[in-house]
Amino acid sequence: MNVLIIEDEKKVSSFISKGFEEENFKVDVAYDGIEGEKKLLKNDYDIAILDLMLPGKEGDEVLKNVRAQNIDTPIIILTAKDRVSDKIDLFEAGCDDYLTKPFSFDELLLRVKAIMRRKGKQIDKETELTFSNLRLDLIKRTATRGNREIELTTKEFSLLEILMRFPNKVLTRQEISKYVWEYDFDTLTNIIDVYINHLRNKVDKENDNKLIHTIRGVGYILKEE
Repeated sequence: MNVLIIEDEKKVSSFISKGFEEENFKVDVAYDGIEGEKKLLKNDYDIAILDLMLPGKEGDEVLKNVRAQNIDTPIIILTAKDRVSDKIDLFEAGCDDYLTKPFSFDELLLRVKAIMRRKGKQIDKETELTFSNLRLDLIKRTATRGNREIELTTKEFSLLEILMRFPNKVLTRQEISKYVWEYDFDTLTNIIDVYINHLRNKVDKENDNKLIHTIRGVGYILKEE
């Protein structure tokens, strides 16, 4: 997978580059908007990470120009702006996602994977995920705990998948909603709680060792008691 990072802050671009390289991405970097736009127009990337505040040409102008040239490379915007009106403008201009600084690489990677899945591209080499005696077959789309098969809906499977990709890590409701539903739910919406309860009943049923846990006020985590 080829990723283009357009970011003028060297520390930020290095931090993102190292993260993608560890995930076996081929990384290309541009440090200003003019260079970034040229690379997007010339090369075929699987995804681009675009900062808004750039020297030479700002990110929103780069976004509009490449979309005007019918370049459909998925683009995730990085910015310190967090107003709803800013987000609406960028989505209307053609961005695929929007991440507010500061951010964790794990969250960025989750969003990249969600976009790739939506585009029908496979970026993971794993064919299965395991944790404790829980197993998720990513090819057959089946789940088992010990010798017991677990019947899951499509959303339940995706929810369990994200928990198993980041075991022993607390995942926020926003991270989960973006990966599973490809949408940031309002923090007051209880749809994630409902699905977590359904999943917990299926995964932890008849097992003394509970794996799915709620961290109140934060999110959820897959861990052994």
